[in-house]
Amino acid sequence: MDRLTLAVVSRNYFNLPAWIGLHAGFFAAEGLDLRIDHIEGIEEVNDRLRDGRAQLAYGVTEHVILDAEAGGGQRIVGGNVNRLPFTLIARPGIRDIAGLRGKRIGVSSLRAGSSSLIMRILAGHGLHWPGDYELVACGPILARWNLLRTGEIDAGLQGAPLDRMALDEGFVSLGSPRDAVPEFQFTSLDVEAGWAAAQHDLMLRFCRAFLRAHESVYEDRETATRIAMQESDIARRYAELAWEDYTRDAIFPRDGEASEAGVQALIETSALIRDLPDRPRRAADYIDRSWLAAARASL
Repeated sequence: MDRLTLAVVSRNYFNLPAWIGLHAGFFAAEGLDLRIDHIEGIEEVNDRLRDGRAQLAYGVTEHVILDAEAGGGQRIVGGNVNRLPFTLIARPGIRDIAGLRGKRIGVSSLRAGSSSLIMRILAGHGLHWPGDYELVACGPILARWNLLRTGEIDAGLQGAPLDRMALDEGFVSLGSPRDAVPEFQFTSLDVEAGWAAAQHDLMLRFCRAFLRAHESVYEDRETATRIAMQESDIARRYAELAWEDYTRDAIFPRDGEASEAGVQALIETSALIRDLPDRPRRAADYIDRSWLAAARASL
């Protein structure tokens, strides 16, 4: 068996295809001993690709773009969260987005990720950072959920199924960013292009298992539910609701592919808050579809 490490963001539902690939034996069937490292610091996920501690990652897609702009070799080779699964959740007493003026809003990072989405959503309602509200970098959605419950932040984006759990506990929905941005590549399957080229056979075998796992998400609801409950410690009801959301709205891509429209929406959203003159602004420049194409042809 050949050992590979996949770095992922936290222990949340975004990782379901990788968990399925591991538990259902798709990676093992390709002779791969896959280790999934769950990382709380979202920047560290792509840092581990850069320094070789991980060979692949489910990373925040904007970090791949920032890496490429800095001359790095990271590329998007597959999809993960291709549409936004979030609800903007606020503590009780906040009735609408106008009520966020002067409040503390949790984001994954000030550098990338949910910060650009929050700025875009709130700007549409006349609230602008940093004057009208405070952004608190608190890590991924599990950390945001904990800080929301303790009152250390007033609002934050919560992904399914945590958004359903929050509503059941009395928190308030201020809407979904997917209404304004139908496609948005939030996280993706990422790799260092140099490593992939040097490890062609390993990469191809990983991609075959990756494709099988994505198809299984849609084909086998019961297995997906059981694995989500086991890996993320959520109740069956929430695991089933999340499966419905992610498959009905194709948040997970059934074909495993990244969304060019989603990457372009990410570029345009982050460009509103970052002056990056070297950005080519073409989504296709960051995506390498050759690996999944070759894996699909070899199945």
